[in-house]
Amino acid sequence: MTDPRDVATGDAAELVDQLRELAGVDPAEVRQVVSEVLAALDRAAGGALREHLPETIRAGLDAVSPTRG
Repeated sequence: MTDPRDVATGDAAELVDQLRELAGVDPAEVRQVVSEVLAALDRAAGGALREHLPETIRAGLDAVSPTRG
């Protein structure tokens, strides 16, 4: 039986590889897309996601959705 954590780790690694490939095209655009996705996930989680992210990433979320109080 496959461990769900192994599947999640494999999915995360695939996503990282895809982002690295995209970053070669336009790193600024990829950063913007990732910030928007994380901001949307944070909103969906009622703001709970941001407390688990490093400060530099939180700052990017604030830039995408500055209405958070």
